[in-house]
Amino acid sequence: MILRIAAAAAAALVFAAPAAACVHPRTSLAYLEGQVMCPTCHTTLDMSDSAAAQQIKGFITKRIAQCATARQIKSELVANYGQGILAAPSHTGFDLLAWWLPIAGVLGGALVLAVGVWQWSRRREPTEPAPEGSELDEETERRLDDLLARFD
Repeated sequence: MILRIAAAAAAALVFAAPAAACVHPRTSLAYLEGQVMCPTCHTTLDMSDSAAAQQIKGFITKRIAQCATARQIKSELVANYGQGILAAPSHTGFDLLAWWLPIAGVLGGALVLAVGVWQWSRRREPTEPAPEGSELDEETERRLDDLLARFD
């Protein structure tokens, strides 16, 4: 009985050793495929079957097996292919404009639209009062009252 428990513990340690070899959590190819662009067809790796995409997938797989983090793999790809290899620009420096300009454009457009609507609503001409000579004569008023009395 003790021998079986020791054998099970040894087997668990053998299978757990490769997983414990990485100090940090491992990344996956599926995670990085959506964040890295193919340099030939300009789509993400998960949408591309080109030779360049296959080569980059192989590189990523090799680096994941060596316990490299997603950040390390991305920085190595940027060093080899340039910033255009990433699907999204970085969140620092001049690339930060790519994140903030669309937001500022939408907010600016909404502000211009709001001011335009406000000014348009203020410019509307007031309705003119009815002219004084437009009252009904006595005969027409009497007929109208008789007609309305029928509906009561």
